[in-house]
Amino acid sequence: MSLKKNTIASHNIRLLFWAEIFGSVRFLQPVLTLFYFARGLDESLILVVLTCFSVGVLVGEIPTGVVADRFGAKRAFLIGSFTAIIAYSLFYVAFDPWVFFLSSFLTGFAATFFSGADEALIYESLKLSEEEHLMDRAMGQIGSATFIVSIIAVLIGAFIAQDLTEPQFRLLITLTLVFMTIQFVLLWFIKNPSTQGGYTKPVIQQVTDGIKAIRRTPQVLWMFINITLVFIPVGAVFAQFDQKLLVDAGLPVFWIGLVYAIASMIGFVASRSIGWMTARFNRVRLLFSTGMIAVIGLTATALFHASLWVILGVVLVLKLVTAIRYPVYSQLSNDIIPSDVRATTISLLSILDSCFDLLVFTSIGLVAVNGFTPMFIGCAVIALIGVLIPIQAKRMEA
Repeated sequence: MSLKKNTIASHNIRLLFWAEIFGSVRFLQPVLTLFYFARGLDESLILVVLTCFSVGVLVGEIPTGVVADRFGAKRAFLIGSFTAIIAYSLFYVAFDPWVFFLSSFLTGFAATFFSGADEALIYESLKLSEEEHLMDRAMGQIGSATFIVSIIAVLIGAFIAQDLTEPQFRLLITLTLVFMTIQFVLLWFIKNPSTQGGYTKPVIQQVTDGIKAIRRTPQVLWMFINITLVFIPVGAVFAQFDQKLLVDAGLPVFWIGLVYAIASMIGFVASRSIGWMTARFNRVRLLFSTGMIAVIGLTATALFHASLWVILGVVLVLKLVTAIRYPVYSQLSNDIIPSDVRATTISLLSILDSCFDLLVFTSIGLVAVNGFTPMFIGCAVIALIGVLIPIQAKRMEA
């Protein structure tokens, strides 16, 4: 079943798709870890950078969720987009660790203006046209934008920065900021549905209602922990070190862009195929199987990180995993979260995500000094714990 045309849902999905395309362009991404090393950071400091991102998310989740439920997702998006531009601009002058820490903190804080608000906007838009059962397909379409961008951006970024020189880095930063500005303009045309935004009770009551929503449906909390404990090792830790793994295994810097482009194509096809998958496979089984694939991939990285073919395979497989899991989770969770505090509730859950971030980054950081093998064994164990957390399928799927 496809989405209806000429509805507020189709309008917002289309706009968010294009905003995601321009907002997710990061020409520096294929060499970001190498950029960190070139600017004087080491493995431990890079993990601190990740931790600062999580702190920014932790600080911002509740107030930004409140903004979205009170004033609408559009206003939250605009504030978040502007903050992200400021954060990325700091890369121009980031030669000391503290500047990287500040940039990462602001980036995390900016992300919270989208976290929860995007899901609330889309789900409430779909409800107006009685299409809320297609939430996973809608999120898959929007998420596919990041993969389209990556196919082009990583090739350009890796080509321009193949010598890892300072002028090359600055050019990539400038190009990225141009695209982020275009995203800011596109977000002005978002339409808030009548059921999203406009919460008028006191802020404390708003947060309390979000907490009550989670307590009434503990299954969404367990599902969130399941998703988070798999995502952190895959989407944060592994993704932060895959460039160095590839280079250390013998891949030239220029070819990193091609690898990322292929991975992004896989992610794009998977995101666009979410509806096909969920029509044929139980959603909870999809989460379990993709989670186990992630565990196997992380374990293979720990044991065979010197093998280029192994790392190439893991990079491609984990991109498939991340493309599938989030849209499926988004459908299951939003089916049971109340409309009036949807963004606030999702933000409260994201606070837990930030706490897990800090815990994982700290624990992994302690073993990272001993090399990649213990670091990725730790990641595999954490992901396995997440996968084994049970999800109650029948109560959440129609």
